[in-house]
Amino acid sequence: MYTDTIPTPDLGWQREALCAQTGAEFFFPEPGSSVREAKRICGMCEMRSACLEYALANDERFGVWGGLSEKERLNLRRTAR
Repeated sequence: MYTDTIPTPDLGWQREALCAQTGAEFFFPEPGSSVREAKRICGMCEMRSACLEYALANDERFGVWGGLSEKERLNLRRTAR
């Protein structure tokens, strides 16, 4: 049997992230809801850059990651090209 090992990313930053200590409803709000509180929490988080890097590398399409909304990450990807 052939098995190919795929390296797993280091997700240790998630244990230290402030979002792990708050509710997911801030970071994955209902459509049309404000992401202001999530962005405020992200702004204080030391893991913000690791979070954003993870979201961009893994094409996370929903929620606030690294202080950016879905639309903001999409715009960032477009301008990076």
